[in-house]
Amino acid sequence: MYKVFKYNKIFDCHACLGFFKSKENNNLRIAVNTRLLIKNKLEGVGWFIHETLRLITVQHPEHEFYFLFDRDYDNDFIFSDNITPIIIEPQSRHPFLYYLWFEKSIPAVLKKLKINLFLSPDGYLSLRSKIPSINVIHDLNFEHHPNDYPFAERKYYRFFFPRYAQKASRIATVSEFSKSDIIKKYNIDQNKISVVYSAAKKIFKPLNEADQNQTRNKYSNGHSYFIYVGSIQARKNLSTLIKAFDRFKTDSLSDTKLLLAGSVKWMPRALKSALQKSAFKSDIIFTGRLNDIELHKLVASAKALMLISNFEGFGVPILEAYFCDVPVITSNRTSMPEVAGKGSLLIDPDSIQSVTEAMLQLYQNEELRNKLVIYARLHREKFSWQLTADKLWDCIELELKKQ
Repeated sequence: MYKVFKYNKIFDCHACLGFFKSKENNNLRIAVNTRLLIKNKLEGVGWFIHETLRLITVQHPEHEFYFLFDRDYDNDFIFSDNITPIIIEPQSRHPFLYYLWFEKSIPAVLKKLKINLFLSPDGYLSLRSKIPSINVIHDLNFEHHPNDYPFAERKYYRFFFPRYAQKASRIATVSEFSKSDIIKKYNIDQNKISVVYSAAKKIFKPLNEADQNQTRNKYSNGHSYFIYVGSIQARKNLSTLIKAFDRFKTDSLSDTKLLLAGSVKWMPRALKSALQKSAFKSDIIFTGRLNDIELHKLVASAKALMLISNFEGFGVPILEAYFCDVPVITSNRTSMPEVAGKGSLLIDPDSIQSVTEAMLQLYQNEELRNKLVIYARLHREKFSWQLTADKLWDCIELELKKQ
């Protein structure tokens, strides 16, 4: 059983202090913002938090970790005996509540628990706390594509994240591109930023031919398909993808489909227009959001994965395809060439013709497909959650050694 303490303005956390003081050791105390660890709702950043902390806490039993949640949590997230979960109010799901949680509740808790280091893997920090802090800034998409975000969210991000970057004792980010972006945009010393690549879930691996055929029968009426995986947002450049797919269909005369795997909260105007004008809209299939088992089957059965975004801080779907032995067509900008290496065809995301030609190449040239898969197998070895956790721990250790 794990002791759990709820902190709010009424309950001043004296009980939990008594528990912490009773521990007769001099181990360092690391508090972690784990508010995105939500059962069955782990998005990209949430999964990054899950995988890195699962390894770090188990592999460093000499330290005490305090997981700070903003709501009830699942015991599956308490990975080891050196973790104490604490629920802190209020739930932080709106910019005003972000402010209350990080600038009011968090400083009080860190001070009372005598924390040595605060780790925030989703990028947010407390400007009022004097505790040494490390944040993971995954990307600055909100600076480059602010209209992807609701008004209040983008205002919050663009006001606070430059200040978080200055405040942090150390920053981790997921690609060399994002590191360079943070340096330029926020005028941060490059020596203060470490690159900790993200990785793919272990479920992504090649699928046998029978399972591939079964998946195609279920989702594409038995036909081959290109697949996009991710959110339906303007920066994902899906309108260009649909226009390129139309040209591909016209030129190839094939039965190949296009699958778009991701939840549709709202459809960008350009995407809606491209769909309405498409001569092959019946061959474009929206699957909605899928669980990991189904998503793995879809990716592993695809002709190729398409990620032709205008901006990515990393691009996890590229790695997911690589671990399934599926070639990739991706953009020649931001982080995507870095993550893709030689295992992808790089295209100009502003050019419909560039995308179309890449699709035709992979459809017609089996030798090229096999060559890309070989390159992908070599390149994917650079990415694993153990490597990510080790790099993130290096950042933590650098700060702990200062104390």
